Amino acid sequence: MTYIPHTDADREAMLKAIGVESLDDLFDAVPTGQRFPRLDLPAPLSEPEAAWEVGGLAASNVAAQDYAIFLGAGVYNHFIPSVINHILLRGEFYTAYTPYQPEMSQGTLQAIYEYQSMMCALTGMEAANASHYDGATSLAEAVTMARAHFRGKRSKVILCPGVHPQYRAVARTYHQGSGMQFVGDKGNATIPDLIDMLDDSTAMLVVSYPNFFGQIDDIGGLATAVHNAGALLCLVVDPIALGLFKSPGELGADVVVGEGQPLGIPMSYGGPYLGFFATRKKYARQIAGRIIGETVDKHGRRAYVMTLRPREQDIRREKATSNICTNQGLMALAACVYLSVMGKHGLRRVAELCYHKAHYAAEQINALEDYSVDTSKPFFKEFVVTCPRPVSAINEHLLEHWGIIGGYGLSQDYPQRENQMLVAVTEMNTRDEIDTLVEALRNPDAHAGHAH
Repeated sequence: MTYIPHTDADREAMLKAIGVESLDDLFDAVPTGQRFPRLDLPAPLSEPEAAWEVGGLAASNVAAQDYAIFLGAGVYNHFIPSVINHILLRGEFYTAYTPYQPEMSQGTLQAIYEYQSMMCALTGMEAANASHYDGATSLAEAVTMARAHFRGKRSKVILCPGVHPQYRAVARTYHQGSGMQFVGDKGNATIPDLIDMLDDSTAMLVVSYPNFFGQIDDIGGLATAVHNAGALLCLVVDPIALGLFKSPGELGADVVVGEGQPLGIPMSYGGPYLGFFATRKKYARQIAGRIIGETVDKHGRRAYVMTLRPREQDIRREKATSNICTNQGLMALAACVYLSVMGKHGLRRVAELCYHKAHYAAEQINALEDYSVDTSKPFFKEFVVTCPRPVSAINEHLLEHWGIIGGYGLSQDYPQRENQMLVAVTEMNTRDEIDTLVEALRNPDAHAGHAH
């Protein structure tokens, strides 16, 4: 049975109040061909059937803990301190909505302010917002900021091929019809190649740190070249890597974006996640989304409010800097708790474990006959393995016979990288798991129990 709260009389009254005759009239602005598309959905379920279905999916989450995970490519299996869920599930945070009324929302506002402060410390930037939907959205909003900063006078965005392919796709989709042009990522352009593309029409150059293949590109001097051309430099970063390597601020970045999922947020079959966005103070008024600031109340006590936010963001979208009017508040809180619990020394320790375990795994795999690891550049926690047969076949065997979730098949996004696998190793992978993976690759016809 479906619960419908409005009677026919209720609906008629509401339609009359807004001046339309039927519900269908509300969709007149939507093109006919897109109005009611045919959806490939299964047959409807009763409530108990739906509960069984959802329960089965939830059980799959538990079952996944029995597998050794070497799949990354933007989402990573990092340890999540138990205190995070204890904080997230408090009613004050779990049910919190947009803090439009600061007098009622000081706890939420302070938590977001602390999150922003820690993201600034981590990235070496001076201002951060209260988060976006995910890392790809953050990159798209960085392009939006560059467009607003140059007031449309510069329209070229240079993308490094090493930027996550889905991030690049989202940025392009976001800016269809905006006049922004994306170049640089359709071939095998190197950092020097990207520098050669800079000209007086360039608004922004985007590089990943580490790149999609887990490698650390040599970007020394890149910021100088970009700034000499009058453009902005955007770095897409792994926040865990920043516990070990130089901050984007030290490298001269103007904007820093990325996916905050590694900071205490579960993989969860793809979300919800957390897009972080930080920049220099001089660009603060062009930041999309919410920014929380510290002030004092009428009694002189410390207080927090939303700030630097024009009302156009909510009520006049055609004049807004961005149409992002919300944030992943609960996920930002998770990242805030994670960073506060781990501290700078804990974060560095996690990064060191990822680095050393990944290098141990790479060394062992590289020693296998018919396998080779790309060591042409330094890498962090991911590395590229060239395999003797299709990655899909290898992963099917690993999952079925060894209880291992294998790496990412790069040919999905880079056709020229046939039979190449992107392997991710985090602090959660034990030496036994790594050795089992190596043994499974060495003996493709052997069977064994789960890696755990």
